[in-house]
Amino acid sequence: MTELHAVSTDASHESPWPTLRLEAAAAAAEEPVLSGFMNASVLNHRTLGAALAYTLARKLGDGDLNALQARTVFEEALAADSGIAEAATEDLLAVYERDPACRTYLQPFLYYKGYHALQSYRVAHWLWGEGRETMALHIQSIVSETFGVDAHPAATIGKGVMIDHATSVVIGETAQVGDGCSLLHEVTLGGTGARGIDRHPKLGKGVLVGAGAKVLGPINIGDEARIAANSVVLKDVPARCTVAGVPAKAVGRCGDRPAESMDHSL
Repeated sequence: MTELHAVSTDASHESPWPTLRLEAAAAAAEEPVLSGFMNASVLNHRTLGAALAYTLARKLGDGDLNALQARTVFEEALAADSGIAEAATEDLLAVYERDPACRTYLQPFLYYKGYHALQSYRVAHWLWGEGRETMALHIQSIVSETFGVDAHPAATIGKGVMIDHATSVVIGETAQVGDGCSLLHEVTLGGTGARGIDRHPKLGKGVLVGAGAKVLGPINIGDEARIAANSVVLKDVPARCTVAGVPAKAVGRCGDRPAESMDHSL
């Protein structure tokens, strides 16, 4: 397998890759029985992108698309589009900075299914854009079965996004998720109606969507809005507004950057 070229990231962030490698080495020393796993998953690779391709292929390879074949597909996408690895880096930083249960970069990189599902979506999205819809849908199907996240490869998801816990998250075909958003488990960005080109929500930048919330139809959620847990949102939400209830109604303003603070209190 060819190593993937390193990519530059946002200048305001240091690359987590050197620290992630140190964490993997420390984990291998702490748990010698896992040293082979740490070497194969992280330490044997020169870049985050190469390690990511290996990790996703190991998770998603099955009888129809084995791990070696899956790794080839992931490496092809990462080599063709540097934005995939850039987004993966920003997503990793987002998880580390926002999730209080996350103590190292290594944890989400190896073990968080929300992170794995999002990076797999990014490859499927690239495949969809290349006209390889069958492979894109095949990956979507495996991701849904393996990680419990059903994100259509035609959806648009920005970078610096965290999908926390991730179980039962649904993101429809024409949905858009802006940079810096945070979505919790059982969130649905769903459509209304069986026909129509534009059926799904458009989330602006930095939106926080609480656990179990349903955002339905071709509506707009403004930048840094906050949607309370278990709400059902059927209408546009202004920027920096908090909505709650069934159906959801405005209940106040947001603090700054709710997707980063992860503050769900009303």
